[in-house]
Amino acid sequence: MKFAYVIAGSEATGGAGLQADLKTFQQLGVYGMGTLTCIVSFDPKNGWSHRFHPVKPKVIAEQFEAATAAFSPETVKIGMLGTPDTINVVASLLESKPWRHVVVDPVLICKGQEPGAALDTDNALKRQILPLATVVTPNNFEALALSGLDRLETVEDLAEAGRRIQALGPSAVVVKGGIDFPGPNAVDVLVQDQPGQPPLVEVFSTPKIGQERVSGAGCTFAAAITAQLAKGDPLPEAVRQAKALVTRGIEHRVNGHLPFATLWQGA
Repeated sequence: MKFAYVIAGSEATGGAGLQADLKTFQQLGVYGMGTLTCIVSFDPKNGWSHRFHPVKPKVIAEQFEAATAAFSPETVKIGMLGTPDTINVVASLLESKPWRHVVVDPVLICKGQEPGAALDTDNALKRQILPLATVVTPNNFEALALSGLDRLETVEDLAEAGRRIQALGPSAVVVKGGIDFPGPNAVDVLVQDQPGQPPLVEVFSTPKIGQERVSGAGCTFAAAITAQLAKGDPLPEAVRQAKALVTRGIEHRVNGHLPFATLWQGA
């Protein structure tokens, strides 16, 4: 049995967050465990706005202690952290154990946070978490924020963003062009260090499926990479498998009473 661990927020509808991560792990045949950092709940009485509730650092540390003592996972995904206090404790916990892979989905903003708090969180994430990452999976917005670029309009722009984010510490970056990338295809670019060789730059492209965002795509993509790495795949193959799963999940998206569809990992 292979094990994958996630440290992330809860999203009660099941479309994103730790719920989506654990479903992805299960779908890909790894044993998943998780530690909650915050609880985000949509408010259906107020335009499905976000309500954000952080988990106390002590409770996060207790969850980490139990999970890592039970199964000794070597591969971990970091999702939404939410506050500088949470980032402090998670960074300390990550440094307390050896890891083969640390996959960071750099969630920079929760709409339920105050702008000042969000900025403090962004800065703490860049300073304390990204240097511990082996793989970072920013979306278009996050890649712009982390790289300092003004636009991502070409494959070379995505690669340059990946190289700039690499300079913050991680050995590999997968920049997701997503629905915002010009043209008919959803394009992701992997930039990865190769000892003794120039960095690997590999492009993954599939036709876009519609023009609307689907909840959970980013969470599922990073979680699928985590699961495949836990099973021993090299990173390019893990990215390839993750993109295939996300593409299939978007094709078979789930619609409910939310103003957006959610990805189905079981597709």
